[in-house]
Amino acid sequence: MVSTLSLSPFATANDSFDGGRGYLAACTAGLPTRATRAAVIADVEAASRGMIDISAYSAAVERSRRLFARLVGTSGDRVAIGSQVSVLSALIATAVPDGGEVLVPECDFSSIVMPFVQAGRGIRVRTVPLHALAEAIGPQTSLVAFSLVQSATGEIADAAAIVAAAGRHGARTFCDATQAVGWLPVEASRFDALACHAYKWLCAPRGVAFLAIGEELQSSIIPRFAGWYAGADPWVSCYGGEFGLASDARRFDVSPAWQAFVGAEAALEHFASLDADAVLAHTTGLATRFRQRMSLGMPDRPSAIVTWADPEGTDLARLGAAGVTASGRSGRARVAFHVFNDGDDVDLAVSALGR
Repeated sequence: MVSTLSLSPFATANDSFDGGRGYLAACTAGLPTRATRAAVIADVEAASRGMIDISAYSAAVERSRRLFARLVGTSGDRVAIGSQVSVLSALIATAVPDGGEVLVPECDFSSIVMPFVQAGRGIRVRTVPLHALAEAIGPQTSLVAFSLVQSATGEIADAAAIVAAAGRHGARTFCDATQAVGWLPVEASRFDALACHAYKWLCAPRGVAFLAIGEELQSSIIPRFAGWYAGADPWVSCYGGEFGLASDARRFDVSPAWQAFVGAEAALEHFASLDADAVLAHTTGLATRFRQRMSLGMPDRPSAIVTWADPEGTDLARLGAAGVTASGRSGRARVAFHVFNDGDDVDLAVSALGR
């Protein structure tokens, strides 16, 4: 059988990835680009010879910050760096007033829920189904926190409706775009804050996360995790607590995982060079073809992630036996189609499932 989508215009033409055949798990962890692999290996080899260049590490961090800002349509001075979404969520929690309500979707990813549950100060977390999130926002809601793309189901939130409803009631919005940035065009300016861990769809090493924060919200957040890297000049704020914090979003930085950012810079450079609309068409096109051949229902908004009920893990086991790397979440099998996938991956997965 000849696939009409057998060649990826990204992986094959650009020769950016070493592999990808049968890897349908970008929603779990992305594959490193060739440039990322080369950068990390070169750094480790240099370090093993005692050639550790801290200024080069810092340059990689700042370059990564600017590249991520470009990917989500904002400026570098509004982006803080981190290592985990849960820590970034905990920062946003400091801006919720005492006794305030945080509205979240049912079964959203824990890293965007638990920091608010544990925030104390009388903060109340209320959950509703994702499809009802916008209509559930009321005058009592201080913050709406949600994943733009749901990890367990691949469902895309109706961000326009959520933002509009939040605006009518004076609530702030905090969006986790970890499962979106890299395949779905995202504008950070739509939200008061947007978090993203880059090791999934952006194919960076784990330990590189970003927080894009609107100017108004920045003044309400307590820089609770501030350390030497949060100073106006990190190289003069290494000791004591008398130094001034950075005047922009960098005051929320945590000390970067240097080697991870070496790899992230190369990965972000690659994704920033791609046509976002073409990526969207490619990834959702593959997912749509898989859905159709599996006779699965189509979602309201096309997603690069496809899930279906698999409570016993039978389909997941079939995929694995056929050499397809997939994942299972909440009693569902889950596959994801990224730039390194093509129509042959659809054929392989469908065949493995006996469809």
